[in-house]
Amino acid sequence: MNISRFNSFDLTPFQAFRLLDEALPRVAEPSGSNPWIPAVDVLETENELILKADLPEVKQEQIDIRIEDGTLTLRGERKFVKGENEKGYHRIERSYGSFSRSFALNDSINPEGVKASFKDGVLTITLPKKDIAKPRQIKVEVSN
Repeated sequence: MNISRFNSFDLTPFQAFRLLDEALPRVAEPSGSNPWIPAVDVLETENELILKADLPEVKQEQIDIRIEDGTLTLRGERKFVKGENEKGYHRIERSYGSFSRSFALNDSINPEGVKASFKDGVLTITLPKKDIAKPRQIKVEVSN
């Protein structure tokens, strides 16, 4: 078995961006608490763009989805419930509070047909593509 030294600068561009995306809000937060940034998957199919966001313990009424000027913005809040056992915590690692994520949309998205569903703590936003942006096959006839 070979032992190799970990090089923290040997990251893919996506990994580096993700680390930066997670670290910057913490630097700006003087209280030392970790802001919550929910994870989002983005999938593109022939007919639509699908975003799936993990929003555990967030109520549907606390989610705000808006599309303005070609930008999809997702906002919400996960509240820490203070209870009788609050003093019994040994560690609190999960982040709480409000969050906001924004995604730039290109002109191929039809904002009129956007649908959102929320099930088992996962928010799914379906953004249909305009007919112009959908791939289509044109049959070519050969003449003799």
